[in-house]
Amino acid sequence: MSTSAEVLAAREHFAGQTYQDIARADGDVLPPALRERVNPLQPTTDIPFDRYTNKAFFDLEMRKMWRKVWQYACRDEHVPEVGDYYVYDIGRYSLIIVRTNGGLRAYHNSCLHRGTKLKASGSSGWMASLQCPFHGWDWNLDGSIKNIPCDWEFPHLQKEKQGLPQARVASWNGFIFVNFSPTGPSLADYLEVMPQHFRNWDLTGWYVHTHVQKRLPGNWKLAQEAFMEAYHTPIVHPEMTHVVSDHNMQHDVFSDHISRDLCAMASPSPTSKLKQSQQDLLNKMLLGDASMIGEKPQVPEGKTARWVMAQQVRAQMQKDFGLDFSRHSVPELIDSLKYNVFPNLFIYPAVGFPLIQQFRPDGNDQDRCLFDQMVLRPKPVDASAFQVADVVQIGEDESYTAAKGMDPFLAHVLDQDTNIMRWQREGMYASEKGAQSLSIYQESRIRHMHQTLDKYINA
Repeated sequence: MSTSAEVLAAREHFAGQTYQDIARADGDVLPPALRERVNPLQPTTDIPFDRYTNKAFFDLEMRKMWRKVWQYACRDEHVPEVGDYYVYDIGRYSLIIVRTNGGLRAYHNSCLHRGTKLKASGSSGWMASLQCPFHGWDWNLDGSIKNIPCDWEFPHLQKEKQGLPQARVASWNGFIFVNFSPTGPSLADYLEVMPQHFRNWDLTGWYVHTHVQKRLPGNWKLAQEAFMEAYHTPIVHPEMTHVVSDHNMQHDVFSDHISRDLCAMASPSPTSKLKQSQQDLLNKMLLGDASMIGEKPQVPEGKTARWVMAQQVRAQMQKDFGLDFSRHSVPELIDSLKYNVFPNLFIYPAVGFPLIQQFRPDGNDQDRCLFDQMVLRPKPVDASAFQVADVVQIGEDESYTAAKGMDPFLAHVLDQDTNIMRWQREGMYASEKGAQSLSIYQESRIRHMHQTLDKYINA
């Protein structure tokens, strides 16, 4: 077990270059959420690789964790009108999220007659009713049975009891979550500090503009852990050390289900030895959706690249979308503010970096997972039409540059992150040690995720 002094020393190791130092230097008043720093002591025991490679452990996760947690399924804009539906799968489980006159419903995707899937995995669209494609049993949108062909053949069934079984479903900030368990905390309780922290970051007025899904050769935890630390940045992304923080990022653990990291943009890593001007920094910078932000101007005398980037985001949002972000601080506009909702969701709310990332098992295989990356854009303020992105799927050996609409530099970074994953998976199987040793601060959120997972496994 590390001591409080050791964790504090790790957090403050780069004196004058911590995230709080960088954010305060911008001169803005930070919202309370960004002034918080919370990272409690954790055990320092190794994490066994069996948790990634063992099929029996995977099956435990599916039964005792995935069926008990609130998990992101889709966005409100995926099912905006009555009759709209969206199929969400996790492992072998499948739900149909439907917008009804009575609100959202999440039906188990299995016919009560002979078990046929009612809607195909990965599908979405509109329906007047929910009809089985095999024998035609049909349900109303509210889940009640509408028609059983040849119903005289089923005198032993009570028709009023043939409603579709439901999972819990709830929406927050434009995100639709589902929970297979009928008991447990509400979504509001599960999200803990998130509603309070996101008071400044309303994402209900945004929509999924690009959506790329990649199949990865590793356990879902292995894949997402690469996005829970920047300890790897100088080796995997050496060019990024000259423009963004890494070892001096801030890592917070708020509760069982919520953690985050805060990464300063246009602020070189302490590991970078490159001498460069603020203009050099600006020229090299990338925001989450570069096509939305436009060309980069010059840095005025006495100003910083961070200040210019924030000014540009404000101006572009006002010009293109009619949105006023004049009261948002520089970090809220340009930094990577990455919130993790256990078990597998990452939300980046910064205006210039609006992303969603999700990691989940690919079918019932502990050695493969799906990684979804979604870039958000504001909905038109004049209520004109907008197109929610279709999912662009790419394979393990394909580059993100093959995905239409993906920024080339962002694609390059994601290729670097995902190309290493097969090496890591194969190394776990080859390991004589059989476990990983995590750092006390930079990898603390990974350890915390495993601790929360254990609470479900051992419940």
